[in-house]
Amino acid sequence: MSVQMHDLKHGLVPVAEGVRLHYVVAGEGDPVLLIPGWPQSWYAWRFIIPLLVEAGRRVYAIDPRGFGDSDMPSEGYGLDNVAEDIHVLIEQLGLAGPDGLDIVSHDTGSWIAHAHAAAYPQDVRTLVLSDAHIPWVSPLPERGYPDDSLNARQWHFYFNRVEGLSEALIHGREREFLSWFFGPSKLARTWVIDSEAFEEYLRVFSKPGAVRAGLNYYREVFSPRGRAAGEARRQKQLTMPILTLGGSYADADNLFHTMRQFSTDVRDRVFEGIGHHLPEECPEEMAAEIVAFWAAAEAELRPAG
Repeated sequence: MSVQMHDLKHGLVPVAEGVRLHYVVAGEGDPVLLIPGWPQSWYAWRFIIPLLVEAGRRVYAIDPRGFGDSDMPSEGYGLDNVAEDIHVLIEQLGLAGPDGLDIVSHDTGSWIAHAHAAAYPQDVRTLVLSDAHIPWVSPLPERGYPDDSLNARQWHFYFNRVEGLSEALIHGREREFLSWFFGPSKLARTWVIDSEAFEEYLRVFSKPGAVRAGLNYYREVFSPRGRAAGEARRQKQLTMPILTLGGSYADADNLFHTMRQFSTDVRDRVFEGIGHHLPEECPEEMAAEIVAFWAAAEAELRPAG
């Protein structure tokens, strides 16, 4: 089944007072939920969606609160709140079967997916996390100043937390800000985010409230309560099969070492020559790895006999 952009159906689901999450859906079969990272939207999965549809899945790609075309409230960006949003969306759409739902995530979407799996493990059949460092959960880097490569990839972890100044420097310069994010410091294959994709990301990033909403994810996760919540999640064992994916020019196997702290069922793949944006840089390889993982997990979860 070949899926085009015009084949996608759009919807909104109320998940909290004054908060509706936007999603797109295509295909038939067992559902899978895709969660993007910041400063992107569901559109980051545009190459992955048709590949998973062709594999016989009904694919839901969402915008978490404050992302894309979802509502952008002034508060509620702690990962516990956002995880609850995901849980309510799954219930509202009736996505989780008796064994839960397959979930695939990227970047800050992996922060959300891990928080959701820790809080609502019954929702999750299998979990795929791609290229991210999860604050207070991932192993801390060695002490000292980061080298140029790491600094170019992670400077925004610090910049985004500066209350007021960050917004002042970004507003009116959204194009310049995103141009850096989609440049060679993050991408090995810079051409995959073409002018059409860039303008779509710029459209949603320039919406009223979007910049502050995105920054608030970082402010919340690095706050004292965010740290306490992250450290508590690190103590929770996860029993569902997990696949971690990374780019060799980005976070590589960081998520593998992260998940092995509290799970004994973790598979890993690092894509050589690939940067941070796996869903756009190597969609065919990523989708193939995910489909193979699902097949292996299904055999593992299937009752003997």
